Amino acid sequence: MKRINLTKKDIVNSIYMQIGFSKAISENLFDDIFDIILKNIINHKRVKISKFGTFELRTKKQRIGRNPKTKQEKIISERNVILFKASKEFKKFINQNE
Repeated sequence: MKRINLTKKDIVNSIYMQIGFSKAISENLFDDIFDIILKNIINHKRVKISKFGTFELRTKKQRIGRNPKTKQEKIISERNVILFKASKEFKKFINQNE
């Protein structure tokens, strides 16, 4: 299966074609939606979008990692990661359209 990357430009063009807003307005709409999601993830550590899924901010603890080629150990610092869990409806939709 060939991997296809969906770009911001593709999404903006889709909004432009389907809704009929100008490309500038479509891009602002896209940016605003992502800005809302990101701000809520940062502020509330969790964002649930109905019938799509849940984004959750988690902190990974500091740990020791190893370079597989050189076997050299290195400390991997503590950091935040975003996890996504698909909703039941989203999973059902994906499995129906295979």
